[in-house]
Amino acid sequence: MSAHAERPVRVMVVDDHPMWREGVARDLAEAGFAVVAASGEGRQAVRLAPAARPDVVVLDLQLPDVSGVEVIRGLAQAVPQARVLMLSASGEQQDVLDAVKAGATGYLVKSAGPAEFVDAVRRTALGEAVYTPGLAGLVLGEYRRLARGPAPTGPPAPQLTDRETEVLRLVAKGLSYKQIAARLDLSHRTVQNHVQNTLSKLHLHNRVELTRYAISQGLDAD
Repeated sequence: MSAHAERPVRVMVVDDHPMWREGVARDLAEAGFAVVAASGEGRQAVRLAPAARPDVVVLDLQLPDVSGVEVIRGLAQAVPQARVLMLSASGEQQDVLDAVKAGATGYLVKSAGPAEFVDAVRRTALGEAVYTPGLAGLVLGEYRRLARGPAPTGPPAPQLTDRETEVLRLVAKGLSYKQIAARLDLSHRTVQNHVQNTLSKLHLHNRVELTRYAISQGLDAD
């Protein structure tokens, strides 16, 4: 239920349609999440976030005052530890890419069922990049395009263990933690620990950045 054993995952819901917002909050509460704040406006959400301390922000793309992309950037400053799951009616390529580039951890279209949505929030809290089926390939393709740019300069990357590299290679291929665990005959928790250790060694913050790094290193190649 929770990425933190001692407490439920804290979720903020940001959507300008009251009935939808209330329905999402109800589904989350029934699934054992703590809905710590809800808002229909982007600027208000950014103001509320520091006090609410959400682990996950479920965010609509189209808001009446500012775009969801602007809200993502504001949340990154206000609550850098929070992960953002976009929940939008739009599955347009540019909308998805803009959200991910701004820092969204995942992107789910509103046609998703309640069980799929709840699972997506749970996985987002664990640091997984969650996408509506069909969108993950689009995002990986964009990472590959960006990775063809100039090679990053700076000190050599820290040495990863063989297992960390193996896990990183599967992350670059777009596999979920559950799929990686099954492929390598490991527990979900072990895979998560390998990812967290790799993030720490590489001074990265989330799976989105980790995937970009892995692709830039050619680890997605067969």
